[in-house]
Amino acid sequence: MTTLRTRVTAPIAIILAMSIAPALTGCFGNPVESIIEGATGGQVDLGGTTLPDGYPEAEVPVIDGEIVFGGALGDGSGAIYNVTVKVSGASAIDDIKAQLEGAGFTTQAGGDTTGGATYIGNTDAWGVLVVVSEDGSNGWVANYTVTSTSAQ
Repeated sequence: MTTLRTRVTAPIAIILAMSIAPALTGCFGNPVESIIEGATGGQVDLGGTTLPDGYPEAEVPVIDGEIVFGGALGDGSGAIYNVTVKVSGASAIDDIKAQLEGAGFTTQAGGDTTGGATYIGNTDAWGVLVVVSEDGSNGWVANYTVTSTSAQ
């Protein structure tokens, strides 16, 4: 039970930290990035507007659009990536799902609501969670959380 709790709690904490990072980025150093690096001893990249260094773009495609946030925790096969892209609306999940399945992902779960949509899929090497939702000033966004199967 402890292993399962760790496998679930750690990614949730990382996602929460990465989701507040855009609000903390700016002309000064990102305190969240420093705190996470200090606590984990790992490499952290929070707050870019491009795909983070090392992102497996050829294996885990991202829908075309303006990237409003790109971050990573760790490096190499143990990295966890988070990317937020502006999209046209909740229906973008259909294109995202087709794109990921075209790259070899198997759908594990997903669904649509009036407020957004989700997709969960995996390959032998990667797991991905995509949440499409309305995000105030950014309009509609697709948020990708990508983990290596060796990091899970």
